Amino acid sequence: MQGLDLTILLAGVVAGAAPILLATLGETVTEKAGIINLSLDGTIILSAMAGFVTAVVTGSIVAGFLAAAVVGGAVAAVVAVLGIHLGLSQVAVGFVLTLMTRDLAYFLGSPYARMEGPLAGPVPLPFLSDIPFVGPVLFSHSLPVYFSMVMIGLCWWYLYRTPAGLKLRCVGENPDGAYARGVDPDRVQLIHAVAGGMMVGIAGAAFSLCVKPGWGQPQGCEGSGWIALALVIFGGWHPVKAAAGAYLFAFLQVMSIYLQSWYPGVPAQVFQVAPFPLMIFILVLISLAQRESVLRLAADHPALKSVVRALSGSAPAALGRQKKGE
Repeated sequence: MQGLDLTILLAGVVAGAAPILLATLGETVTEKAGIINLSLDGTIILSAMAGFVTAVVTGSIVAGFLAAAVVGGAVAAVVAVLGIHLGLSQVAVGFVLTLMTRDLAYFLGSPYARMEGPLAGPVPLPFLSDIPFVGPVLFSHSLPVYFSMVMIGLCWWYLYRTPAGLKLRCVGENPDGAYARGVDPDRVQLIHAVAGGMMVGIAGAAFSLCVKPGWGQPQGCEGSGWIALALVIFGGWHPVKAAAGAYLFAFLQVMSIYLQSWYPGVPAQVFQVAPFPLMIFILVLISLAQRESVLRLAADHPALKSVVRALSGSAPAALGRQKKGE
C-alpha cells in the first residue's frame, strides 16, 4: 500500500506497545499469585499524572517514573490488603479503585494540564542501532521501551526458572497447599501484587513521559488498563504470550492510522475503535479453542492441534479467591 514503510511501521509498534506491555506483564505476575487487580485503568491514569507532575516539579524524568511506580504499587497494595487480610471481593475493590483513581488523577492534575514537561526521548544503542532494518525497529527507542522489552524475558525467567517463581505459581494454584509446605501465601501475594502494581505505574509514566507526552483530560490512555487485563487472558497467563498480544494490539492501533489515511471517506472513529472489537474477537476464538469438542477435533488434526496449543492457557486456580469463612 502507498505510504507504508515497514521499518517505520514496526518501530512504531515496538514503541507504542511499551506501556500496554508493561501493564500486561505486571498484571500477569499479580494474577499468577492469585490476586486479580481490576484497578489497572485508573492506576495507569493516576500514575501518568503523578509521573508527569513529578517530572515537571523536579525536572527529573527518573523521579517521575519512580513516583509513578510508587503510586502503582500503593494502589495494588490496597487491593491486596483488602482482599487478603479483610477477605473483601478483589473484583469489587478493583472496580471502586478504578473510578476513584481516575477522578483523583483529573482533580489533582488539573493545574498541570497542557503544560510542557520533560520527555524521555530516543536513546539509540551504539552499533546496534546501525544494523539495517533491525536497528531502527529494535534499538532506536527510549529507555522505557527498552525496559519493556527486557521485562518480557525477565518475567518469564523469574516465573519459570527460579525458586521464588515456583513458590509464586504454587500460591496462585493452591495457597493452602503452599502453606502446608512452609510458604506464607499472604506474604507472597502481597509482594507480587505490589511488584505488579509498580510495573503498571511505570506503564502510566511511559504514556505521559514517552509515548503520549504531557497531561490533560482526556489523557489518551483511557481504556488501556482494560486492554491489559484482556491481554493477560489472551496470553493464557504466560508473559511471552501476553507480550505477543500487546504487540498485536499495538500493530492494530498503528495500522488504524494508516487505514485512516488510505480511506479518508471512512469516519475516523471507525479506525480508532477497530482494535478493540478485534481483540474481543480474538478472545472469543481463544475461548472456543478450549472447548472440549474443539480439543477432541484437534486431537486428530496436527495443524489444528498446534493452533489450539498456542491458544491454550488456564487461569490460576486460586485467582481472586476469598478466604474461607470471610
